[in-house]
Amino acid sequence: MKMSEQQHYIAAIEAGGTKFNCAIIDSHRNIISEKRIDTTRPNETLKLVTQFFSEQKANGYTFKKLGLACFGPLDLNKSSSKYGFITATPKPHWSNTPIVSILEEELNCEVFLDTDVNAAALAEYKWGNAINASVAIYITIGTGVGGGVIINGQTLKGLIHPEIGHMLIDAPEGITGVCPFHENCVEGLAAGRSMGKIWGKPAETLPDDHPAWDIQAQVLGKFCHNLLVSFSPEKIILGGGVMNKPGLLNNVLNYTQESLAGYLTLPESITLKDIILLPGLDQHAGLFGAFALTQD
Repeated sequence: MKMSEQQHYIAAIEAGGTKFNCAIIDSHRNIISEKRIDTTRPNETLKLVTQFFSEQKANGYTFKKLGLACFGPLDLNKSSSKYGFITATPKPHWSNTPIVSILEEELNCEVFLDTDVNAAALAEYKWGNAINASVAIYITIGTGVGGGVIINGQTLKGLIHPEIGHMLIDAPEGITGVCPFHENCVEGLAAGRSMGKIWGKPAETLPDDHPAWDIQAQVLGKFCHNLLVSFSPEKIILGGGVMNKPGLLNNVLNYTQESLAGYLTLPESITLKDIILLPGLDQHAGLFGAFALTQD
């Protein structure tokens, strides 16, 4: 393998609260090698991550850049002494983890960091269901709930970065959220882990006619209402494992329409079905987002 070919490879990590998806990706966005590693304690997880990438280097897949689409909260301020740290996170054991410096030192490469949802939003903007949208939002509803925002092709960071999953929502009657930081934020009500705590069994085991799914649609409908009136997005992409539930997206659309109560006048020929969508990149939005970070 020639060195000129080797330099085209990119290392990519989608670092989530449940698992780290690690991959080597070529310049044409083909996934050459991939491995999933459970998110346990930082030392355990990052040791396995660096072992995987070191093995890839030994196999000839050398890289100089690593895109890291990471769960948060994160310190993204490059002038901060804590840049590249996972800060105060609900994920046990991971608060104050200097993840960027660990990876850079162990793998001798430059790490490009953003939140997992900002990166996924960027991937959907470039190659998925939000192509060329001037304002696009990617929401993941899985272990937790997070949101990334793209404005004119750039991920939104601002003071820290969006923490949309902790937007407060009026909970449906009889339901109380379980977020350890806020009582009735979206994550505490709608994340898969939260649904499991609220209903006493894993969300994926709840039958189709369980009231949890109607309540889930109500919460997400109010959530989309707030996103629409706050950001005026052209696209809201709803991803994450919970959104794989058949019929959930249609119910979210119906509850969003009901919540808006006719207030928004959309452009001619545009309906909520054109705005609120599932991901176009399916399960690859996160990894392709990590790849995209190294390109920008």
